[in-house]
Amino acid sequence: MSDAAVRESAGGKAGDAPDISIIVTNYNTSDLLRACFASMGERLGALWLEVILVDNASADDSVAMTRANFPAVKLLEQTRNEGFAHANNRGIREARGRYLLILNSDTEIVGDALEKMRDTMDAHTDIGALGARLLNTDGSVQLSCRSFPSYRTALFHRYSLMTRLFPRNRYSAEYLMTDWNHDETADVDWVSGACLMARRKTLDEVGLLDEGFFMYSEDVDWCYRMKQAGWRIVYFPQAEVRHHIGRSTRKVPYRMTYERHRSMWRFYRKHYSRGIVLVDTATLLGIAARCAMVMAQNTLKPLLGTEKRA
Repeated sequence: MSDAAVRESAGGKAGDAPDISIIVTNYNTSDLLRACFASMGERLGALWLEVILVDNASADDSVAMTRANFPAVKLLEQTRNEGFAHANNRGIREARGRYLLILNSDTEIVGDALEKMRDTMDAHTDIGALGARLLNTDGSVQLSCRSFPSYRTALFHRYSLMTRLFPRNRYSAEYLMTDWNHDETADVDWVSGACLMARRKTLDEVGLLDEGFFMYSEDVDWCYRMKQAGWRIVYFPQAEVRHHIGRSTRKVPYRMTYERHRSMWRFYRKHYSRGIVLVDTATLLGIAARCAMVMAQNTLKPLLGTEKRA
């Protein structure tokens, strides 16, 4: 089928803006990036799909590999790594699609996930953001939607000791949303930015990603602002995307640990702080203590031989 025919079958005419603009941010993940683009198959040349790569000054062959193997991808090169939110915003500003899909470079599209997400957004105009079901490398379901964080989240997040010791406890289940069947479409608080489709009209209302988040929590903040503006956030398991989680961030564990906790503090200050000094100080100290503990664990894992292998 020709590109024009593909575009006509998607409900538009050749020459129209694409239905979906996919923005992929990359930093030194050439092999994963190749698999990500390859998973899109012939769609890379279809008129209804625009793919934009924002490369954060990679030192590997990501840029050369993309140019040589995926000429349909629009390439935006950064002179330095200014973070996930900054790179995605640059891609969004260049994008022409009706829908903007933020997609990690360590993902692979499964089947017709893109078409299903587009059709669902077309059918439900009150959805501001749609998240696919993410699958681990082994095909198991990766928990990719959450409730908004609260003070309890420090004790009951995905990797916490309490969650590991008591995985069925009420507070972990509420935050991680493990108390319902992830085979069902559901309205949620936020969906993972590893694969998040947003409506252009929604972004016109709430703005782009907050570049104060270098990495982590920018998706939580985005969804929070969307919900505050009255848009639905929907987890959509009929669309599946494989996510090789942690393959890129594992290369710089200390920097990523710091950025994760810095983002927690920014999110708290932005949305939860009431200006009570004692409460804010206690929250900051709690986040700092958790950051120190995680860094200590990262240091001990190689020494104790407990580090997980990819």
